[in-house]
Amino acid sequence: MTSDAFLIIFLVFLACITFFPAILRRWGIPGVISLMLVGILAGPNALNMLSHLTNTLHFLGTPDIVYNNFSFFIAALGSLGLVFLMALAGMEADFKLIDNVKKPVTLLSILTFLLPAITGYFVYAYFKPDDLPGKLLYASLFASHSVGIVFPVIRELNLSKTKFGAAVLISTIVTDVASIILLAVSVQLRKQELPVSEVSGTGLSLFNYIDPQFFGKWFLPVFLLIVLIYMAVSIFTVQKVGKWIINKVDDKDALITIFLFIVMVTVMVGELLGVNLIVGAFIGGMGLSPLISHQTIGRDIFRKFEGIGYGLLIPFLFISIGMDTDLRVFNSVSNLQILIFTIIGLVGSKVLSGFAAMKLSGYSNAKGICAGLMTVPQLSATLAAAAVGKDLGMLDDHFFNAIVILSIVTTLPIPTLVRAIIYGKKLTFDPVKEEVYTIPRSINDDLI
Repeated sequence: MTSDAFLIIFLVFLACITFFPAILRRWGIPGVISLMLVGILAGPNALNMLSHLTNTLHFLGTPDIVYNNFSFFIAALGSLGLVFLMALAGMEADFKLIDNVKKPVTLLSILTFLLPAITGYFVYAYFKPDDLPGKLLYASLFASHSVGIVFPVIRELNLSKTKFGAAVLISTIVTDVASIILLAVSVQLRKQELPVSEVSGTGLSLFNYIDPQFFGKWFLPVFLLIVLIYMAVSIFTVQKVGKWIINKVDDKDALITIFLFIVMVTVMVGELLGVNLIVGAFIGGMGLSPLISHQTIGRDIFRKFEGIGYGLLIPFLFISIGMDTDLRVFNSVSNLQILIFTIIGLVGSKVLSGFAAMKLSGYSNAKGICAGLMTVPQLSATLAAAAVGKDLGMLDDHFFNAIVILSIVTTLPIPTLVRAIIYGKKLTFDPVKEEVYTIPRSINDDLI
């Protein structure tokens, strides 16, 4: 792949990132959805614009090699974008805000986890009643929220500094962490049922190198204890190391590199312990949050992190997700009953639980529906978890295709629907107290 071909293709994608969301925003389409549409159109499952572009530039290199290399490049940028997005979410998740929204956060976290998880458990049990790991996996898929969608939508709708936005974001993070822990438990339970030769010696997780029968019935409490210790030790260590570094290093550019290294180390340690990188990146960002909140130099670092993330890497996250989206699965689902149960079960349980939590917290019907809808989208974490389940034989093609379609039909319209309700009903939201909300905001809320 020549540098000329790379430069031309990269410029085309930057142009799409710059102009496509700006154009579609005039019709009320959120930037997140616009970027996913760019990826869908560029990917191999729709118009395959990337392939056409590489064929046009055949005189600059072999089209297949150029296409494969640039596709890998986009996927790599997307992975970094996911790390940046979750780290920034951790930096912005000032849990001191719970004092302002303690009741809605508590109710949202409990109800939007339990009700969807129970629903997912019984939807899977209806078809496969004897598969405990599969039921727990489906429960975790239903319970998970998409921080990658909720966080940008809250920013775009200027809800970042409101009690409503803080409650939805914090509860989303809490629920997502709980669902990922449940996912890890289901995967490890499944691996305990497999022959040692099928799971040992592969991947980063240390659990893949241990005999699945080693822990026996003690696996669940041991694994949960490991996760909790990892989270507590990581937050404490990142804060202490970050504070020491920020007092020793004056070069702000060097601090960006050092703090990114700290986040990536946190992610890597989590992967070694079987914890998803989403949790690791968030924990790393949350550990840095006090430094960024209370020091002038920390605010400058946050602005640079935001600029790198939202200016370059995070848009490629949504483009890469779009490129991986296969709309052809709509023609491959033979068991419509599984699809219907999955979509109705997830959407119904999410909206109902979010609505009930906000109503019990004193919010209006419209705001309760908005909160419930914000928990509906299922994106990268859900698709990744479904892929893991399929690889391990926990999900057959019918269930996997249902999850893929679920991701598409919940991610594309929901942000637009929430936006329409808020603007149509002219909803207003109470701000949080400025004295406790100290995290800087350097990037416009309509960036993504």
